[in-house]
Amino acid sequence: MDRDWAEPLDLDAVASHAGYSRYHFVRAFKAVYGQTPGQYLSRRRIERAEELLRSANLSVTEICTLVGFSSLGTFSTRFKKQTGLTPSEYRAKHVGRGAALIPGCYALLWAGGFPGREVRGKGEVRAKERNSEEAG
Repeated sequence: MDRDWAEPLDLDAVASHAGYSRYHFVRAFKAVYGQTPGQYLSRRRIERAEELLRSANLSVTEICTLVGFSSLGTFSTRFKKQTGLTPSEYRAKHVGRGAALIPGCYALLWAGGFPGREVRGKGEVRAKERNSEEAG
């Protein structure tokens, strides 16, 4: 979960990899970390969002998607619960205290690229949709 924090959580796969049933894994995880795997993952995603809000010139919606949330409302609610501020309030409070913001295009590429795109070969990027249309 720490490595693939932006990916959807497949609790059954994680539990199986650890050698536990789903329910036993959740109980054991909560006993060790004090929160469920979903809560832990959400906290890690919010931490990454905080970093991007401070350092990248991306919209809140783009950051929401990059850190693995599929709903802007859920992201904003959990962000405020964890930090006490909305994502926009957080950015306004923390931007300008350090280096200039990283251009959004660089931040998106660093985070794995643009949604709907795949990487092929050395540096060659092709849009999946465009390839499908050209083939048809």
